[in-house]
Amino acid sequence: MQIFSSFISSTATFAELSLQAAKAPADTLTGWSLEDRDPQVIEKFVPLLDWFYHHYFRVKTDGWENIPPSGQVLFIGSHNGGLAAPDMFMMMYDWFQRFGSDRLIYGLMDSRVWRVFPPQASLAAQMGAVHAHPKMAIAALNSGASVLIYPGGATDVFRPHSLRNKIHFAGNQAFVKLALQYEVPIIPAISHGAHSTLFVLDDIYPQLKELHKKGMPWPFGIDPGTCPIYFGLPWGLAIGPLPNIPLPVSIQTRVCPPIIFERYGKKAARDRRYVRECYEKVCYLMQQQLDQLVAANSPRS
Repeated sequence: MQIFSSFISSTATFAELSLQAAKAPADTLTGWSLEDRDPQVIEKFVPLLDWFYHHYFRVKTDGWENIPPSGQVLFIGSHNGGLAAPDMFMMMYDWFQRFGSDRLIYGLMDSRVWRVFPPQASLAAQMGAVHAHPKMAIAALNSGASVLIYPGGATDVFRPHSLRNKIHFAGNQAFVKLALQYEVPIIPAISHGAHSTLFVLDDIYPQLKELHKKGMPWPFGIDPGTCPIYFGLPWGLAIGPLPNIPLPVSIQTRVCPPIIFERYGKKAARDRRYVRECYEKVCYLMQQQLDQLVAANSPRS
């Protein structure tokens, strides 16, 4: 009964925060200002994350000692579980539990969210979300904050279920250039289980793109970048990057050891071959860690 009442209470708080964000003036909470982040809103939101963390996803985690107690880091994650992205929210909960709401971290969020789901985007801005644009990442780093990036974006979070245990960054190397230029350590974040909170069968975006070239308009006038076909709640069978309710699958998250490169600085960031080598190193090391996590969570034969 106490578990149920705590869920009702935290959900009511979430609804209140969402309503307040939706009523904010149109020129505020746009994700283009670091000042949108509100520690008080974060602290009010954490109890809802707490309920999902302990009772819905039953999260296990390790590796948080790899984050230094102070200073900046570039938190690089592998995205899972559709727009609900449960592993991301569970990582956020652990960060706030360990470092509080005052240790600055900003997360890069797809700019399309502000166009399609403006109330939710406004609330996310209060949690520390900013547009996934180089100038916002640079502004956050210049402010002394840490930055959370999911390089694979929409194609990663909706990758087919057959690729659930694969690191998929779609060749996006921009985060490596940031790490090199600002001399910030990369700390990878991985998870197991979150991509089974829905079942992505395929991505028909290439076919949709061909139809668009022949004159078919994009839904809402926005190029979605991905068009998954998936089984999940609440739709059953869904087509397109629709919001989803994640299934109550147990999730394990892991913060991996920092990745340090041989060379840093602006010159290193402009060296295309070196950037590619660093990118491949990150993908390789993250895949190694993910393989270990998958093996540890596989049924014993």
